[in-house]
Amino acid sequence: MSESGSSGGRGISVASAFAGMRNVAPVVFRAGCPDCRGRFELAASALRLAIGASSSTTFYSFTCPDCGAAVRKPAGERIVELLTGGGVRTLRLHSAP
Repeated sequence: MSESGSSGGRGISVASAFAGMRNVAPVVFRAGCPDCRGRFELAASALRLAIGASSSTTFYSFTCPDCGAAVRKPAGERIVELLTGGGVRTLRLHSAP
């Protein structure tokens, strides 16, 4: 891959190509606590995704910032896509032999 265009024109520097990315807002996820009924936004770093062998063993978890409860919720395909795309740390669960 070259920094200069194929038309022979002046190329763009890597720094200028990525200059606009400095102002990108961090990804946040809306979540709710079943214990205290709190509603809030969480950064990707506050969530964990566990992918199991089936839908019943695939879930995401976080600690409620309002009441401190450990929350675990099921994660379907769409939720898995959104969380992984947003940078949430993922753990793959392996079934016992």
